[in-house]
Amino acid sequence: VVTYIAFIPSLLGAGGWSPLDSNEQQWLQVDLGDRVEIVGVATQGRYGSSDWVTSYMLMFSDTGRNWKQYRKEDTVWVFTGNSNADSVVHHKLLHSMKARFLRFIPLKWNVGGHIGLRVEVFGCSYKSDIADFDGRSSLLYRFNQKLMSTFKDVVSLKFKSMQEDGVLFHGEGQRGDYITLELQKGKLSLIVLVFFLLDDQHWHSVLIERFNKQVNFTVDKHTQHFRTKGDSDHLDIDYEVKNFHGCIENLYYNGVNIIDLAKRRKPQIYTGNVTFSCSEPQIVPITFVSSSRSYLLLPGTPQIDGLSVSFQFRTWNKDGLLLSTELSENSGSLLVYLHGGRLTLLIQKMAEDPVEISEGTNLHDGLWHSLNINARRHRITLTLDNNAATANHATTISRIYSGNSYYFGGCPDNFTDSQCLNPITAFQGCMRLIFIDNQPKDLILVQQGSLGNFSDLHIDLCDIKDRCLPNYCEHGGKCSQSWTTFYCDCNDTSYTGATCHNSIYEQSCEAYRHQGKTSDFFYIDSDGSGPLGPLRVFCNITEDKIWTAVQHNNTGLTRVQGAGPEKPYTMSFNYNSSSEQLEAVINSAEYCEQEAAYHCKKSRLLNTPNGIPFAWWVGRANEKHLYWGGSLPGIQQCACGLEESCLDMRYFCNCDADREEWTNDTGLLAFKDHLPVTQIVITDTNRSNSEAAWKIGPLRCYGDRQFWNAASFNTEASYLHFPTFHAEVSADISFFFKTTSLSGVFLENLGMKDFIRVEIRSPKEITFSIDVGNGPTEATVQSPTPLNDNQWHYVRAERNLKQTSLQVDNLPKKVLEAPAEGHFRLQLNSQLFVGGTASRQKGFLGCIRSLHLNGQKLDLEERAKMTPGVKPGCPGHCSSYGNLCHNGGKCVEKYNGYSCDCTSSAYEGPFCKEEVSALFEAGTSITYIFQEPYPVTKNTSTSSSAIYADAIMSKENIAFSFLTAHAPSLLLYINTYFHEYLAVILSKNGSLQVRYKLSKDGLLIFTIDSGNFANREMHHVKINREGRELIIQVLIKLKHNFSEIDFKAIKSLTLGKVTDSLTLDPEVSKANAYGFTGCMSSVWYNHIAPLKAALRHPSIAPVTVKGSLTESSCSSLTEADVNTATTIYSSSDPFGKTDEREPLTNAVRSDSAVIGGVIAVVIFTIFCIIAIMSRFLYQHKQAHRSSQTKEKEYPENLESSFKADTDLQNTVSECKREYFI
Repeated sequence: VVTYIAFIPSLLGAGGWSPLDSNEQQWLQVDLGDRVEIVGVATQGRYGSSDWVTSYMLMFSDTGRNWKQYRKEDTVWVFTGNSNADSVVHHKLLHSMKARFLRFIPLKWNVGGHIGLRVEVFGCSYKSDIADFDGRSSLLYRFNQKLMSTFKDVVSLKFKSMQEDGVLFHGEGQRGDYITLELQKGKLSLIVLVFFLLDDQHWHSVLIERFNKQVNFTVDKHTQHFRTKGDSDHLDIDYEVKNFHGCIENLYYNGVNIIDLAKRRKPQIYTGNVTFSCSEPQIVPITFVSSSRSYLLLPGTPQIDGLSVSFQFRTWNKDGLLLSTELSENSGSLLVYLHGGRLTLLIQKMAEDPVEISEGTNLHDGLWHSLNINARRHRITLTLDNNAATANHATTISRIYSGNSYYFGGCPDNFTDSQCLNPITAFQGCMRLIFIDNQPKDLILVQQGSLGNFSDLHIDLCDIKDRCLPNYCEHGGKCSQSWTTFYCDCNDTSYTGATCHNSIYEQSCEAYRHQGKTSDFFYIDSDGSGPLGPLRVFCNITEDKIWTAVQHNNTGLTRVQGAGPEKPYTMSFNYNSSSEQLEAVINSAEYCEQEAAYHCKKSRLLNTPNGIPFAWWVGRANEKHLYWGGSLPGIQQCACGLEESCLDMRYFCNCDADREEWTNDTGLLAFKDHLPVTQIVITDTNRSNSEAAWKIGPLRCYGDRQFWNAASFNTEASYLHFPTFHAEVSADISFFFKTTSLSGVFLENLGMKDFIRVEIRSPKEITFSIDVGNGPTEATVQSPTPLNDNQWHYVRAERNLKQTSLQVDNLPKKVLEAPAEGHFRLQLNSQLFVGGTASRQKGFLGCIRSLHLNGQKLDLEERAKMTPGVKPGCPGHCSSYGNLCHNGGKCVEKYNGYSCDCTSSAYEGPFCKEEVSALFEAGTSITYIFQEPYPVTKNTSTSSSAIYADAIMSKENIAFSFLTAHAPSLLLYINTYFHEYLAVILSKNGSLQVRYKLSKDGLLIFTIDSGNFANREMHHVKINREGRELIIQVLIKLKHNFSEIDFKAIKSLTLGKVTDSLTLDPEVSKANAYGFTGCMSSVWYNHIAPLKAALRHPSIAPVTVKGSLTESSCSSLTEADVNTATTIYSSSDPFGKTDEREPLTNAVRSDSAVIGGVIAVVIFTIFCIIAIMSRFLYQHKQAHRSSQTKEKEYPENLESSFKADTDLQNTVSECKREYFI
C-alpha cells in the first residue's frame, strides 16, 4: 500500500487546510497524479487550533469533472471525522475507488471553530488496458478453430459512456448461436435483463458467467440469473465490439486480455479506428437536490427579438418546474414544467389568452431528454428529444423577446421579487448542456460564484439513483420510484405492505378457525412472509379437529387394464402447488394422511410375501415406496397383513391372492415424511381377465404445531435463546402474549451497534425498538386498557426499507417512515433472546406463543423443555377465547388451544353457531319428557304438594326460530302436573300468541299482531321469564309482571302437534288441530335443546318423535320448500370420504357382472333394512339401561339421567343438569 499526499501538510505535521468561509459549499480536492486504487483515508484537524471536521463525504473523478459520490450499502456514505485537532481518524474503504482526483466535502465541523483538515490517502497503483470507441470503431476477436465451441464462458469488462445506445459486444456463430451485450437508452441488456442509468460517463463493471444454459449476469455488484434458450449447451461464436461510443477497460474473455492482444496487434484481433486511451468529454451536469429550495439562476440577453433555450434533463418525478422566465418588452412569462410525466410549455400575458403546448409522455423515466425552445416574432416551437418531425408549434398575439433572468428547477424564497413563477413543485433531477440564446453556459463559473446564482445544487455531478435496483419489492411486486423513494405495486401478488412483505392470507386452517371462520375453501400461506406462495386448501373446521385438505388432479376411482412390467401404467399427481408448499403444510401439521385404495380382479399389488412388487407409489423427494395404505414404512405389506386379516393368510395383501373376483386393499398412508403421493405405478393388469382400479385421496392434515406452540417464563432471569435473526433488509416479528407483569422484554437481538427489541414498557405500552446504524427508532402503541390482564394479546412488528411499524391487537397501527438515505442493513450477530435479554435484566414474566420471524416458526415448546425457568405450553386459553363459543356453548380448555362444547346449546358446529333445524308436517310432533318429581302419586294432597314444591321453575328461557305459510299453527306447548301450561301459537290471522296459565293468575294471553307471521319468512322468538317479570321478543319487546312466580312440576315440552290426551283450551286445541307445517330451528328451553335431541340422539334422549321429521336448513329454504318436506343434504367436506372398500360399480364393473351386481345390491339392501330395524327395536328397548354406550358429546352420566327412577332428594335443578342439553 502506497500513501498518497497532495499539496497539504501530512498528518502529525503543522498547519492544515482551512477555507476562508466555513459553509457546505467548501471542499478539499486531491490530485493523485494518475488513476490509482484508493483503499483508505485518514483525517486530522488543523494544527494547534479549534478547527476540525466532524463528518464528511468523499467524491472521486478521473478527470476533475463529472464527480461521483462514494457509496456504501447503496447510499451516499458519511464518514465520521475528528473530535479534536490532534487525533487521527482512519477509515478503510469497504469498496476501493479507482480515480485520480479525490474530494473531501465537509458536512459538519466543530461548533466553536471552523473547517480544518489534514488528510492522507492510502492506495495502490492501478494498471489497466483501455480502448476508446467513437461509434464507428470496431474490434473483432476470432476463436482458434479448434477451441471455438465452449460449454463455459466468462466475460468481464468495465465501460463508461455518455451515449445511451451502443453494442458493447456481440457474438454469433454458424449454428445460430449468439450473445449480445447492448446499451439501449442507458439500459444495459443481455438477452432480456436490463440495468439502468449507465450512460453517466462513469465506470461500470460487467461480469457474465455461463455454464451450459445457466447464465449469471452481474453489473456493479447486482446479479441476475437466467437460463438461455436453445437445444445446445455450448456456444460456437466469435466476439465483436461495434457501434459503441465510449471506453472499455480490461476486457477479458475466459482469462484472455482482449485489449492487450489488440494493442500488440495479434492476428486473432481485428481493429478499426480504436485508440488505447479514454477521451473524456467536458460536460458538467448539475443536480437539483431539494424539492422546495433548489434553483439555478442564469442570465439571458434581454431585448433580443426571439428566444432560444435548450438543455437536457433526467428525473424520476412526474412533476416539477424546469424553466421560468419573465420575457422582455412586457411580452409575458414563459413556463416549462413537467406534469404527470408530460411536458408543458405555457406563455402567460395579462389581457391575452395563455398559449400552451404539451408534448411527450413518461418523461420521468430516468433517461436523458433534450428540450429545445425557439421563438421568432409570434411563433414558438417546442422540440423534444431532437425529433423535429414531432416538434410542436404555437402562435402568440404579442411578439416574443428573450428574458433577462432564467430560473431553472425552481424559484428562490423571494420569488415574488424575482418575478419567478412556479405553478407546480420544484424540480428534482439532473440537467446539463444548458444553452441560452445559442450560448453555452459554463456551470463551473456558477459554482465559483462568478455567474448567476443557485441554491441547493450539486454541481459537476448527476446524483440520480436507481432505487428499483435491486428491487426491494418482494414476492413479485412491481417497483416504481420518485427522486427520493420507491413504491411497490402489490396487486396480483397475494401480499401487502409497503414492500409487499406481508401475506394477505393466514398460515393455517387453525388460524382461520381462530377468526371464527367455518368450513370453506381458503388460501393458506404456510411460511407467511417467506418465499413460498399461498396454497388453496379446504378447511374442514369440525368440533374436534380442523382438517386441511389439498386436492390433486385425480381423486376419483380410475380403471386400469393392459399394463405390464414392460409397459407400466403411471399417473402423476398435480396438487397445483410446489413440493416446497406441500412440505410446509405437512411439516407444520400434527398428523397427515392420504387414502390409498387398490381394487383388483386377478391383479396383484405388492406380490407378497417375497416377490418384486407389481405396484408402488412415489412420495416426497421422488422416493419409491413398497408399502400400501394401512401398513408401516419399510414393511412390504397392506393393512390386512399388518392386522392378520387378509383373505388368504399366505399373503400380506388381499389382491396378492390373485383371485378372479373383486377385492381390494384400502388404507391410510400416514407417515408424514413420505407424503404427499406424487405418482402411482401399476404393472399387473395385462393378463386375461385382469383388471384393477385405484384411488389416491386428497392430502389431509390436522393440527397446527405452531399456532398453540407456547412457553411460560417463570422468572425474570429466564429466557430462551435461538440462532441469530438474519433480516438485513426486511423483518417481521409476530406473536401472542399474556402476562400480569408491569414490564418486560419479549425479544431482543444485538449486533455490534445495531439491535432489535420488542418489549412491554408499562401495562398500556408496547414498544418496538430498532437501530440499523442511524440511531434508535422506536414505534410505540398505547392501549386504552391494560395489557397485563392475563389475556392473550397479539403483537406484530415490522421493519423494511420504507417503514417501521407496530400493531397490537386491533389498535391503530403505529407507522414511522424510514429515512431516504443512510444505513439500511440490519446487522445482528448475537443470539436471539426470547423472554429476556443478554443482560438477564428486564426479563418477561408470562406466556409467549406462536412466535414467527419472517414467516419462520420458532419451536418454543421444544426449547423450553431443556431450559430451566421456562416451561413448555401455557394454560388458560378459554379466558381469552371463550367468547368465540356462542349460543350457550361452553369453552373447554385443551393443552393446545380450546374447543366449544355445544351440549347445552341449541346450535352445533365448532363455535355453536350452526343452526339445528327440521321440516315439520301437519302431524309431526316432538315431545320431550321431563323426569317425574314424584314416582307414584299425582294428586294435590298436602304431602305431595310439598314434594312438588321442590320441582318448581321460577324462570323460563325459551328461544326458537320458525318459518311457515300456515295458520293457525301450534309451535310450542309446555305443560305441568298441576295443569299449568305455556303455549305459543299462530292465530288464524297470522298473529303470534303466547298463552300462559299459572294457577294464581289464570290464563294470560299475549298477542303480537304487528304482522302476519305465516308469511314464509324466518322469525325469531325469545321468551324470558325471571320471577314475576316476563319479556317476549319477536318484532317488538313486550313486558309483563306476574303475581305467580313459579311453574310447578313441568311434565313435557312439545314442538308441533300435541298427540297426548291432554285437556287443551279451545284456542290451543284449534291450533293443535293443524299442528305445525314449516321449518323450525334452534329450539332452546332452559339449557335443553329438544329439537337437537330429537335429530341427533333420539335413542338415548327422553324425546319422542311422531310423524315426519326431516332435517333441513331453514335459512336455505325457498317458498316452495315451506309447503313440502324436501330433504336438503350438505357436506362439510367437498372431498368427503366415501367407503370405497366394496367392489366397484360403474368405473370398473365389467359388462358380464352387471346382473350379478344388481342382485347383490338388492340383497345387501334388504339385509341392511333388517339390520337397521333390529337395531332400532333393540335400542328402543334398551333406551333406559345404564349399560348403554354413551355418545361422545354427552357427559358420562347421560344414560342414567334418562332413567325413569328418580331420587326423591334431588331438586329439579339437579335433575336438569342430567337431562339432554
